[in-house]
Amino acid sequence: MANRIAELRQVRAQRISEARQLLDAATAAQRELTGEERTAWEAAMADEARLYDQIETEERTARAEATLGTFDRMADQDQRSGSRAQHRFLSRSMQALNDGGLDNPEWRRLAQTATPEYRQAWTANILRGEQRALQVDLDTAGGFLVTPMQLVDQLIKAIDDQVFIRQHATVFAVPTADSLGVPTLENDPADADWTSELATGSEDSTMSFGRRELHPHPVAKRLKISRTLLRKVPNSEGLAMQRLGYKFAITQEKAFLTGTGSNQPLGVFTASSYGISTSRDVATGNSATAIAMNGLINAKYALKAAYWPRARWIFHRDAVKQIALLRDLSGGADTGQYLWYPSVRDGEPDRLLGLPMDVSEYAPNTFTSALYVGILGDFSNYWIADSLALEMQRLVELYATTNQVALIGRMESDGMPTLEEAFVRVKLG
Repeated sequence: MANRIAELRQVRAQRISEARQLLDAATAAQRELTGEERTAWEAAMADEARLYDQIETEERTARAEATLGTFDRMADQDQRSGSRAQHRFLSRSMQALNDGGLDNPEWRRLAQTATPEYRQAWTANILRGEQRALQVDLDTAGGFLVTPMQLVDQLIKAIDDQVFIRQHATVFAVPTADSLGVPTLENDPADADWTSELATGSEDSTMSFGRRELHPHPVAKRLKISRTLLRKVPNSEGLAMQRLGYKFAITQEKAFLTGTGSNQPLGVFTASSYGISTSRDVATGNSATAIAMNGLINAKYALKAAYWPRARWIFHRDAVKQIALLRDLSGGADTGQYLWYPSVRDGEPDRLLGLPMDVSEYAPNTFTSALYVGILGDFSNYWIADSLALEMQRLVELYATTNQVALIGRMESDGMPTLEEAFVRVKLG
């Protein structure tokens, strides 16, 4: 897996280099990109975006590989004794299913379907073998999952959109309270006075406090699964729960970014006196339809340096595509440095003006005058209150007449920015 990720990063770096060579050539000639060069640049950046998503997915998959039901052939403790090799599940859940199962001839027969030879033959049959009209009810509703035993924990699915706000935010559990109160400093006192030994300095009455409240809101989803599918496909219920959990994460991610605050979290891209007001918007330096270098520099320096160590940018990939073109030309066309630097190490994000940058599919990507297109902030000042962590409920009898089992996911959560000075929104002019 590590080699695969390294190869993808090399290919991504190569495509970025090719795109930059096109820009450098046009800059050196003091002209715009030709139509052919523009097409080549667009293709290179499209490949870069695709590879970025693929790298993120590979890294997430690597972290989750320990849960796959993969067999590992290993010898008995003393290989010198000549004992036969045994199969062992790496997945704890599958180990539990296999408790003593290798002593069962039927289980050993099923275990043989996990060998590389069997998987190779099965794949060849899928690609070139004769197909008969056999199915488990409807393929698109789950029939495609009925495959050899080794493959049932693996699904061919679209690249998961990355979710990351929760991991950077401050999360509180409030299982018994109705809400979470957040004390706020509304007005700060002036600096202390230099004075004599016995003096107490001038009186300051400007300091005042306020309070914001987080009220966890309920969110739920229901799925129904065929009992036939559950019987024929090991861990199909686990796969459904996995996707259900991911969809809850997506719902929250959207709300943490663009939520209205009405029966849902208040997003960082929503202007509000309860979260981030318009006083934290920076449009100077940007045009009405595009992000500019000066606009990004103004945004960075609108954020106090004390927040920089934990600050990070968030943009949509369409915005990153624009930013990838920006460079500092103050030293001349041939020496200008790009503002955006792609990641060269596993697990590290790209950087913009020296600060890490995350790419979200749910950040704004409409490039029209006076609209938000990005944000920079210390997201530890985004607070999340959970009164009910994500739980799954299994209903066996309710849909017995339709031979189905229902899965219901529930959680109660709220979120909001609690210190607006820790954030700066990038806005078009």
